[in-house]
Amino acid sequence: MPGTSYDYVVIRIVPRVERSEFINAGVILFARTERFLDARVRLDRDRLRTLFPGVAMEEIEEHLLQIPKICAGGTAAGPIGELPQPDRWHWLVSPRSTMLQTSEVHSGLCENPEKELEHLMKTLVD
Repeated sequence: MPGTSYDYVVIRIVPRVERSEFINAGVILFARTERFLDARVRLDRDRLRTLFPGVAMEEIEEHLLQIPKICAGGTAAGPIGELPQPDRWHWLVSPRSTMLQTSEVHSGLCENPEKELEHLMKTLVD
């Protein structure tokens, strides 16, 4: 049962940073040996609006949608997208004090990083 080693973080929306309250909005998974870096994001607008009335919904969604682009790399992701994959991973998971944050890094083993990303998304976000 060797499998592929991977690391992942949960993407969190933290509208009131000073209160440390958040909702999960996605997962980023990195499997170095498979050269796999991808993210799934999903913004539950109703839940976010209910918990945090008046939140800058469009701004949050715009920034959230950049994460999968950065994972994919290339010019569409701006200067960060031009970095090598491990550097993009480290940039994505570095600590921030903004409305979009990530959890601490967690590790695991899987047979298929794509399927594991879907599983984590269903388990931790949906």
